[in-house]
Amino acid sequence: AGMNGTAIENFVCVIFNVSFMNCTWHVGRTASGDTQYFLYWKMSKKEDFTGCQNYIKDNCGRHTGCKFQNVTIENKRAYFLVNGSRSGHNIQSYKKTIILYKIEKLTPPLNVTVNCTEATYGCEIRWQPPRTSHVKRHACFKYEIVIENK
Repeated sequence: AGMNGTAIENFVCVIFNVSFMNCTWHVGRTASGDTQYFLYWKMSKKEDFTGCQNYIKDNCGRHTGCKFQNVTIENKRAYFLVNGSRSGHNIQSYKKTIILYKIEKLTPPLNVTVNCTEATYGCEIRWQPPRTSHVKRHACFKYEIVIENK
């Protein structure tokens, strides 16, 4: 239902700092200035959808994203629905399923230390794995070190 081109486009979600998630989108190509969007999501097909509580808005006051806190990745999938209206007319809805661990941006490694000694002409670099809510085995991480001589 709804006029073609009114559904949102470029829906993207990112999880960062372990439990924060931002979802953003672009307004539909044919959406008028009075179009308003509403985001709903749930962590399983059995649950009811929950509405966004903290919208990101554009210059026209239209919802173009949502900020979430205390997101857990334990349930691997999340289901999203964005619908809306304009002047009493329905717009096209948008649905997407996202595998949450695939959208997590990891923090940098923690407690990085460097110890260089002239006796061995070498350096020892140590760190702890980044904070994450879903990776339990530290062996899952791969690291790359770039050394620059200045």
